[in-house]
Amino acid sequence: MRPIRVGLLGIGTVGGGTWDVLSRNADEIQRRAGRAIQITQVADKAVGFARKKVGKKAQVLSDAFEVVRAKDVDIVIELIGGTTVAKELQLEAIRHGKHVVTANKALLATHGNEIFAAAQKKGVMVAFEGAVAGGVPIIKALREGLTANRIEWIAGIINGTSNFILSEMREKGLSFDAALKDAQKRGYAETDPAFDIAGVDAAHKLTILSALAFGIPMQFAKCYREGIEGLTQEDIGYAEELGYRIKLLGITRRAKKGIELRVHPTLVPTQRLIANVEGVMNAILVKGDAVGPTLYYGAGAGALPTASAVVADLVDVTRLITADPEHRVPHLAFQPDQLSSTPVLPIDGVETSYYLRMRVADKPGVLADITRVLADCRISIEAMVQKQPAERKREVDIVMLTHRALERDVNQAIKKMGKLKTVLGAIVRIRQESLL
Repeated sequence: MRPIRVGLLGIGTVGGGTWDVLSRNADEIQRRAGRAIQITQVADKAVGFARKKVGKKAQVLSDAFEVVRAKDVDIVIELIGGTTVAKELQLEAIRHGKHVVTANKALLATHGNEIFAAAQKKGVMVAFEGAVAGGVPIIKALREGLTANRIEWIAGIINGTSNFILSEMREKGLSFDAALKDAQKRGYAETDPAFDIAGVDAAHKLTILSALAFGIPMQFAKCYREGIEGLTQEDIGYAEELGYRIKLLGITRRAKKGIELRVHPTLVPTQRLIANVEGVMNAILVKGDAVGPTLYYGAGAGALPTASAVVADLVDVTRLITADPEHRVPHLAFQPDQLSSTPVLPIDGVETSYYLRMRVADKPGVLADITRVLADCRISIEAMVQKQPAERKREVDIVMLTHRALERDVNQAIKKMGKLKTVLGAIVRIRQESLL
């Protein structure tokens, strides 16, 4: 049986890792796939670099469109990133009957519905294990391993850069700016880190996970995003005192009126395994009605971990390449005509618990005023800490944990408390999840 012929678009960090893994483990991969898998064409603008990398083992071209249109290519691996040219290349590959493997989470989160529809119509596969959490096989777990379950919720640390920054702030007492500079120095954060620290990267990945878990279309524009830029040592320290860690979590949950889809800093009880995931590692907690909570942990980025997922997709596509399209695993786990129209909830409609910190004047009656506002807004207090006032200052920090409440009620309470003359400065609000 002839080898499966692969066209690789982009031989940078992940593309180079994919070439290395496929070359190094060729015999093992062939034993698993049932036939040899060979990268026969590589497209990269840095032609000299690409030729040095692959030698004479593959044809090197500067034009990726030549590869996706080539008659002697069976599978196209798209690893160039972005949402413009990459989209054109994937759709062109599909039009020419090529199966596609990609790690492009931004493209899938924003244009996945169109890409999957085109692939379904053409009868080809789009595999994307490398798009979420690098080498952690969370896509396969949701598409196949957990198909007997009604997924209740997912909560994940799915951006290693942000997790590293928060770990450094907690462990070393660094400010956010100092921890970010350290992450950039180590190569964990880009020169412009906005996608990571503002939660955009995590939102791309969560959009994909939510679609797989609940059988809904990709809806990235409806994902609520809040980054870690505003977190301070005070809040990290207070969270620790109360028995919590602050993590940037992507959370998607099946609620009564729709699907929650949100990325934000979150207080997590320290006894939860996910609260103890440090550094650049990723972890995703999935709650199914039959299996209960399951945790998936590992390297969420890097050349070899992501290449591991890309090559695993190659093997899957190779195994199924001759299968009837109607009997393949659907792109989004559910049959295309069975996707749900369940709405994604706006953040105002989300119900969770909250951490509130405010600096107030140290005088009688202040606490009574604050608790009255909370009660009027249907918010009850679970725990409270009042810190000692600073020397020669008549100011004190009050930290509260609330029971579950609607976001819109909390917003109303914060607005009302902010108008009290005894509340000094902005009120800090961080959402809290028990993850049970």
